[in-house]
Amino acid sequence: MTDSQLIREIKEGHMELYAVLIERYEKKILSFIMHLLRSYRMEAYAEDMCQETFYKAYKSLNTFRDEEATFSTWLYTIARNTALSELRKSKNAELSLEDTASTPQVSLYSLPEQELLKNERVQKVRDAINKLPEKQRTAVILREYEQMDYKAIAQILDSTVSSVKSLLFRARSSIKTQLESYVVDQQWTEVEGVER
Repeated sequence: MTDSQLIREIKEGHMELYAVLIERYEKKILSFIMHLLRSYRMEAYAEDMCQETFYKAYKSLNTFRDEEATFSTWLYTIARNTALSELRKSKNAELSLEDTASTPQVSLYSLPEQELLKNERVQKVRDAINKLPEKQRTAVILREYEQMDYKAIAQILDSTVSSVKSLLFRARSSIKTQLESYVVDQQWTEVEGVER
């Protein structure tokens, strides 16, 4: 069944079918919320916010009109608003972004050098994304991690497609600038075999 068919059935009284929608989107919504919360070190709240998102969606399902947006876009909008509302309430929102790096719980000597470099690169990119302003960070997460198109992102951010493209351009430029010194340092290390 499509989302629209499920929603129609739920609105007609088949409430048990809402579990199908939850199963269909729970991992994606949880992942999205985790990305939003990572820069504030609030990942522990992600599951609660995910449940709250589905609860809010269920309570508002009668107001959902599938001719205006897809269910997934509507759900991501609710998830974003839920996370932002919680961040506004939280004292943790003032944490320095430099404190957000999560270090692997593995001994540095137990991984091959290439794996260590890969992990370091991934962490540098995450750190750069975490330093972006909220709208840019959300646009990057939705585009690069959730593989959403510009139109869906625009609906979630309550914006236009051209604004989303502009946000993504600025975000990518910022990430590139943040990573330039790291990339140059890595190239010198690889070419000359020296540490900087």
